[in-house]
Amino acid sequence: MDNNPVTSTNAQLLQLVSFSVAAEEYGLDILRVQEIIRTQQLTRVPNLPDYVEGVINLRGKVIPVVALRRRLGLQATEADKNTRIVVVDVHGQTLGFIVDAVSEVLRIAADTVEPTPRIGAVEREYISGVGKLDSRLLLMLDLERLMNQAEIGAAVQ
Repeated sequence: MDNNPVTSTNAQLLQLVSFSVAAEEYGLDILRVQEIIRTQQLTRVPNLPDYVEGVINLRGKVIPVVALRRRLGLQATEADKNTRIVVVDVHGQTLGFIVDAVSEVLRIAADTVEPTPRIGAVEREYISGVGKLDSRLLLMLDLERLMNQAEIGAAVQ
């Protein structure tokens, strides 16, 4: 029997979009990602939470855009040529997340993902696990914990 997780027919592979925020690499199930777009002019909306940068018009649909750095409690930075907006569905609402850069689409064996270690509470509450990929660690982002329904309601008003 073949025990190699990449070639074994029994191994479940996760397909992930990897991206970076503040020098950390994150992963998101590719089925959650609707598209990845370049940053564009945002329309600021008064009285939104501070982590909501504004809204964009994406093919006729108004989408709130969340600064992932701010949402994770990190220092905001200026957008550059690598900055992207990852458009996802969270609790039935389309949202955009500003990330520093999108890296690649990865396939990793599900059994290489371990539970989040018991460290800082804020970031851990948004992370569902840590994927091991060669010499890299990939933080698995949990969108439902990152943006609960009340927070999404505040973002879309």
